[in-house]
Amino acid sequence: MSRKLLITLCENNIAPRFDLATEVLICSIGPDGSTEQTRTIVLAHASAEDLCQMILEEGVDVVICSGIEEQFHEYLTWKGVTVLDSVMGPWEKALEHFRTNRLQSGDILFDRPEKKQHG
Repeated sequence: MSRKLLITLCENNIAPRFDLATEVLICSIGPDGSTEQTRTIVLAHASAEDLCQMILEEGVDVVICSGIEEQFHEYLTWKGVTVLDSVMGPWEKALEHFRTNRLQSGDILFDRPEKKQHG
């Protein structure tokens, strides 16, 4: 059975705040972790209430976001949506980690800069 996933976007990264996201990625993930269908939606304006409504209307199973107010987190969880919050970094890396069952709330996925060696 596929699962529907929504990631809040800000350019190539996960949006820093759920309530300020103006773009989202929705994709279906197959039982084997394959990406079956992907689409990006540009929202008319940033609104946590409207985003929650869209999540429910679209039948989203999992939301990946960074900062989310407790009331929206609790509401989505109450409605049966899994919320992986406090995730930071490129959305593509978050999607890959999710597909391979390695994504958890609080994950920071930015590449760490290489330390220059003195010598």
